[in-house]
Amino acid sequence: MNLRKIQAADNAILATIIRSAFEEFDAPKTGTVYSDATTDDLFTLFRQERSVLWVAEIDGAVVGCCGIYPTPGLPPDYAELVKFYLSKDARGLGVGRALMEQCTQSAVELGYTHLYLESQPKFGNAVRIYEKQGYQLLDQPLGQSGHTSCDIWMVKELG
Repeated sequence: MNLRKIQAADNAILATIIRSAFEEFDAPKTGTVYSDATTDDLFTLFRQERSVLWVAEIDGAVVGCCGIYPTPGLPPDYAELVKFYLSKDARGLGVGRALMEQCTQSAVELGYTHLYLESQPKFGNAVRIYEKQGYQLLDQPLGQSGHTSCDIWMVKELG
């Protein structure tokens, strides 16, 4: 497995991986990353200062991604853990853990003190993993992600 930063050539395959997860788990498509225009051009989105998108490869094939993004409206020095999706074949192989650890390290290096994330009940396995990694449930969303179909909000203090 190899982790690297996103390249422009990754846009199409990552959009497919993300949307396939929503279809597989029958998750809402509106008010989520599924319908975000930026999902088709993640390379440009992650040129934003204090952001990074890590891409996982197995045998040279892109199998998933996870990133850190300074979502508007978050408290100072909070970033959002975003675009955390794996292809079906990459799950259960430690790829997700490696991506999450890389993103946590990147968040610290970028000067963030907390990581925030949004999810939904359809991704219950992921939510349990977040809890094991020290994320705490919140009663309401932070920031302005625009993801109105997400009703699980979590935060983790770094360091």
